[in-house]
Amino acid sequence: MRKFFQEMKADLKFRSAGPGQKLSEPARVPKEKPKAEAAPKPRQGPTDEAQMAAAAALARMELKPKAKPPSSQGAIKNQVRKELMAEAAASEKGVSADQEGPAFSDKEAAAEPSVSGIYFICPLTSAVVRKDEKEKHIREAIQSYFSVDPVAASIMGIHTFNKDREKVRVGVETMAKYLDNIYLHPEEEKYRKIKLQNKVFQERINCLEGIHRFFQSVGFETKTLPVPGQETTEEYYVLKEEMLTKLEDLKDYKEQLLSCEPLRLQLDRQLCVFKPSPEAARFELPNDFYNLTAEEIKREQRLRTEAVEKASMLRTRAMREKEEQREMRKYNYTLLRVRFPDGYLLQGTFYAREPVSVLYNFVREALRDNWLPFELLGPGGLKLTEENLAFNECGLVPSALLTLAWDAAVMSDIEASGQEQPASPLKPELLSNVQTLS
Repeated sequence: MRKFFQEMKADLKFRSAGPGQKLSEPARVPKEKPKAEAAPKPRQGPTDEAQMAAAAALARMELKPKAKPPSSQGAIKNQVRKELMAEAAASEKGVSADQEGPAFSDKEAAAEPSVSGIYFICPLTSAVVRKDEKEKHIREAIQSYFSVDPVAASIMGIHTFNKDREKVRVGVETMAKYLDNIYLHPEEEKYRKIKLQNKVFQERINCLEGIHRFFQSVGFETKTLPVPGQETTEEYYVLKEEMLTKLEDLKDYKEQLLSCEPLRLQLDRQLCVFKPSPEAARFELPNDFYNLTAEEIKREQRLRTEAVEKASMLRTRAMREKEEQREMRKYNYTLLRVRFPDGYLLQGTFYAREPVSVLYNFVREALRDNWLPFELLGPGGLKLTEENLAFNECGLVPSALLTLAWDAAVMSDIEASGQEQPASPLKPELLSNVQTLS
């Protein structure tokens, strides 16, 4: 390749010299004209390596968008020379421009998330389900519970499937009134029948999902009965006769109906213990942690540092506080790590709006001796003394590394007593599953 460049350079200098200019080549030009019949000395052709390089350069030029053709033969040679020099420089570095992009992307893709996502635990089935499968699992869990307790399952469905809490309250109180009338006046037949086309029934009860399965479960059946004084018929819920001997059950059903809460899956803390690591402050969070679209997340990560520095100089205090409130609402969850004095790390997933006291309890439950007093220090060494504040109010979203500090006086007393201290304050069952932070 270098030999080819030297030949090209010499050829360019030779051809570009005009009349009256001295040539840079050491060879002298003969003064007398050569004989006409003398054939010119054949010029040595380029080497195979030079031919391959030139072909590659020309191929690249053909692939590029066509531009205005060069105006001279010299411009063409300059373009070829630039292509060849670029190729030589790239080959010396051992990597081409086309390879640099994918290599950088592969490096970014190699960073694994600190957790694979947000998970929940179902109190009915004890199953662990992903965030995007939560609603589907709740319905399936309640449906399967009908085989265990149909009344409880139907009541649970009413409170869970209907999101308008005020409509649920009004409808449930109306149904409870129906049951209470039957319990207090079992001899009154009118209380044992509920007309489905009744205005109150339609406006308060029929609009709720799951109410028909409830009436069937507590002992009502659907009947078409004639309307007194008319030749038409209407549909009714009618209490079965055998239920008159189970009035106490109706009373219990009414109490369940009024006291039931929606079925809510519990956030899986995904408790992990890691060995001491210099990567403790690095977090790679999946999209589940953000209340943003994927495109907004990328933009936030790209502009975050620059925007914060610039905005802090231009905004008023009121503007900053308003933006901080808006920033807090972006996150529904947070991933927190607590570093112990021995370097071990305790990690858990939390709701962004949970109070700091939840984290204190989380750490205390992981300790071998949970009576030991301690403090948690946030980023910058700030003590988290206001345990009623939420994580997003303390700036601990969407992730944060905290430090645990023991009470100095208590630790001094323990050392003075000569008691042998365990290697780590964490429970042995947690240390048996310790991981390495990647």
